[in-house]
Amino acid sequence: IKPEVATGMEVFLMIRREKTTIFAEAQESSTVLELKRIIQGILKRPPEEQLLFKDDQLLDESKTLRDCGFTSRVAKPEDPALVTLAFREDAFQLLHTHP
Repeated sequence: IKPEVATGMEVFLMIRREKTTIFAEAQESSTVLELKRIIQGILKRPPEEQLLFKDDQLLDESKTLRDCGFTSRVAKPEDPALVTLAFREDAFQLLHTHP
């Protein structure tokens, strides 16, 4: 068993958008914006184009993952927590396809 880093405990996340799934790990103390930067490194989409959701609730960029309910108890390597990713144009299309 390795000691945890002073900055916080690790959380394991499964980020999904349509047919794309990304597995990521971060610290509980990381912000949602930092998570968006991880996604940017993989999908090449800037944070301002990304919308991240937990249980259909939009995540605030300034909050930590811990503040959003992602802790090492609920976001484990063998059972990562689900985060839904949408891009701004997805939300725009949804708004205009349902009158």
